[in-house]
Amino acid sequence: MLNSNKKLLTTLLVFAFLTTTGARCGTLPGGAIKEGKPDPVTLNYWKVYDEKSNFSDLLNLYQKQNPHVSINYKTFTAAEYENELINALAEDRGPDIFSIPTTWMQKYAPKIEPLPDKITTYSAFESGTIQKNTYTKANTKNTLTLRNIKELYPDVVYDNQVINNKIYGLPLSLDTLALFYNRDLLNNAGITAPPTTWDEFVAQVGRLTKKDADGNIISAGAALGTAYNVNRATDILSLLIMQSGAPMTDSRGNAIFNKNPASYSGQGLLSASALNFYNSFASPSTEVYTWDNEMTNSLQAFMESRTAFYLGYAYDIPVIKTQAPKLNFDIAPIPQQSSTPINFANYWVETVSKKSKHLNEAWDFVMFMAANADNNKLYITKAQKPVALKPLIDWQKEQKGVNLLMPFVDQILTAKSWYKGKDAPAAENILKTLINNNLLGVDKTEKLISNAVTQINQTM
Repeated sequence: MLNSNKKLLTTLLVFAFLTTTGARCGTLPGGAIKEGKPDPVTLNYWKVYDEKSNFSDLLNLYQKQNPHVSINYKTFTAAEYENELINALAEDRGPDIFSIPTTWMQKYAPKIEPLPDKITTYSAFESGTIQKNTYTKANTKNTLTLRNIKELYPDVVYDNQVINNKIYGLPLSLDTLALFYNRDLLNNAGITAPPTTWDEFVAQVGRLTKKDADGNIISAGAALGTAYNVNRATDILSLLIMQSGAPMTDSRGNAIFNKNPASYSGQGLLSASALNFYNSFASPSTEVYTWDNEMTNSLQAFMESRTAFYLGYAYDIPVIKTQAPKLNFDIAPIPQQSSTPINFANYWVETVSKKSKHLNEAWDFVMFMAANADNNKLYITKAQKPVALKPLIDWQKEQKGVNLLMPFVDQILTAKSWYKGKDAPAAENILKTLINNNLLGVDKTEKLISNAVTQINQTM
């Protein structure tokens, strides 16, 4: 009889709790409660480059807060990643969360589930005075608004990740082009500080370039001017065109760098001047000739002290430290053409597959990593990358042992990018062909640029 009374009392208490909290069984709208633990959820997360150790603290923290959620983290090489991703998504065996370069966003948009206005996640709790029982509660919360994106991230993130007023991805970090320099080579040339303008850059390259009696390059001042042996040559050219004042695209995203801005009253095509400036470093007829197609890869040349300047990204730092541990190098902000700085952004974003069976949990984890400053610190500290969140810029500047990252962090707020087409590799190949054909003098610079713009717009 006593046991029967206990069971009856427990049942009445649970019923009273459930009815007063508006709970009901079956489906769980926001705030609803049901008896038992949350259903187990497994999220598959795919990335390139990042080792799992960079995410260990984040994964542990999220799973501690959400014990019913398991996250399988898998990395791929850059060479195999896209092919495997495309095939997996097509065959319904793809990841819930995956990482892509921002330049792939338009291409992958149909495969992405944009961040919803609200998400519902589940948590377990115990209740009961006489007998403890486990219950599952549905928690519905607002996500990020477009205004939040502008407040949390540099403008380039809003420009790239917002499509038709929907948010398609969030970055964990944001990289920009910066100027790597060999301290020993600059010291030997009597140069006390790296250049801050392109005029200073030209002057220093002239002092740093060493040639033999026949004019052959022995030691380059800079790895610059060609298309196929300069890392991210297309980014460098894009930066120079942007800094010249030429518009890269119109309001619809079409390439228009074959035109000058309406406010420009000078002579000649601005983008042509930028392209010719870039090519001048690989043209034997110029005073600044310092590089050619016979040279090795630009990063390799820098690591071998065969060039004093290398334009690269923060992701090059661990490569240099691993492969050239004795190299005495430092990094400076990218040279500018005017007092208004313009920098170039190159970064990856985390996003959610439209075919995920756990859209709410997937987006919850992406926001947990990328939009929560305290959580994002865990990743940034392990990965040693420049931040993407504006609230963390000053924090990162105060950290010890991150001096090499400071130029990248300083450039985040003025970083831009431009290509929003559906075939970024094709557009890059078009720009490489433009660089190479102009260097070879295949046609007039203006005509080559117009042809390139037409070809790029066909990929939009």
